[in-house]
Amino acid sequence: MKKTRLLTAALFLAVVCFAFAPAFETLEIGEKAPLTEAKMNATDGKAYSLNDLKKDNGLLVVFSCNTCPFVIAWEDQYPKLGKLAKEKNIGMVLVNSNEAKRKGDDSLEAMKEHYAKANYNTPYVLDEKHKLADAFGARTTPHVYLFDGNMKLVYRGSINDMYESRAKKVSKTYLEDAMGNLAAGKEIAPASTKEYGCTIKRV
Repeated sequence: MKKTRLLTAALFLAVVCFAFAPAFETLEIGEKAPLTEAKMNATDGKAYSLNDLKKDNGLLVVFSCNTCPFVIAWEDQYPKLGKLAKEKNIGMVLVNSNEAKRKGDDSLEAMKEHYAKANYNTPYVLDEKHKLADAFGARTTPHVYLFDGNMKLVYRGSINDMYESRAKKVSKTYLEDAMGNLAAGKEIAPASTKEYGCTIKRV
């Protein structure tokens, strides 16, 4: 019952969020990643650019945050994805672009606390004034972008086909399949799926 109420509330929030979501042109498949040299402060006290984190087979960028119910439901997948990325020689970074909540739930200090609590195993960076999100056209948390070794976009959209992270209810592992195919040099299909989540809180 509690899980059902959470799902209902999350879906309602998503409808409200999408109703007022700003229009941004998101990167198209085959386009190169922008702002690859821009440094972003991370929860570990360092600053990283996308190029710093890219590995030979590419880079996975996940726009995320601390409190969105969609993120909370999906984020137990993050450590698994981080491990898979390492195995496939793909870099991975979690990006918090919620500038409108920077003095509260999505401050750098709150990000540090959430990072430790959620057992993340990849860098979690602060996207100041949502510059990277704007350049990508990222709309939601989560919203994933997978790039190849030349930083060309090969997959964009959702982690899998369920808002909830319970593996027994997931039938299509879009992102995991894309990462495996990227590392193996195979075609990625589908190359894009619909993103679901809360809107990025821009100012």
